Amino acid sequence: MLENSFILLKGIGQARERTLWSSGIHTWDDFLSTDRIPRISPENKPRMDSDLAQAAERLEAGDSSYFATTVPRREQWRCLGDFRESVAYLDIETTGISHWSPITMVGIFDGKRMHTLVRGINLNGQSLRAILSSASIIVTFNGSSFDLPIIETQYPGSVPNIPHVDLRNVMRRIGHVGGLKMIERQLGIARDRRVEYMTGADAVYLWRIWEKQGRRNALDLLTEYNAEDCKNLKRLAEYSYAKLRRGTFENLTSPGKG
Repeated sequence: MLENSFILLKGIGQARERTLWSSGIHTWDDFLSTDRIPRISPENKPRMDSDLAQAAERLEAGDSSYFATTVPRREQWRCLGDFRESVAYLDIETTGISHWSPITMVGIFDGKRMHTLVRGINLNGQSLRAILSSASIIVTFNGSSFDLPIIETQYPGSVPNIPHVDLRNVMRRIGHVGGLKMIERQLGIARDRRVEYMTGADAVYLWRIWEKQGRRNALDLLTEYNAEDCKNLKRLAEYSYAKLRRGTFENLTSPGKG
């Protein structure tokens, strides 16, 4: 989707981007190979060509950080298609809701393997940086106001400057509101019965049992709960990306459209 995107150019918003698509300018190559484009001045065209050429170089190099600063935050879901092989699906557990409530667990699913970092065992800034250093994009649910600010408060410098997709906002755009588990049920995504009806309050309770009594089964259940959160983010990300791409771009550019 990135090579179809022009909103990373200064002076191009979503309305003008749609105009470009409707006029047959669907890709960066289309733009670069067209000498005169309606509503793009001859003075601005060379600058935009240069910016698109640079974007193409950075995409070819796999440099997602370039798009973290050039693509508007609301549209960073577009990066999911190009960087799908190196996504960090992240979710944290804490003892409360403030940025100073201690993080008890950070779960990161890379699409194949689940990484679980536990307070007092292996959770620290170094371990977070090591895992996230291989990611090109981070996906969360409500992470813009919760997960990532809390991590940055307690483990400064752990979160790399790469695109971030907050699925709470993305799902709202396609008509799904509510919490993560509510949306999962709307879409027919089932959890393991052991954690199907668990809540954040249950997660805090399980941590307290582990912390005060050392009961391993409590930590194991909390770990399973957190892992379900992370793994289901992948399914929601793939679903929302396909739906937004179709509604944003494909409906304008498919035969008979535009």
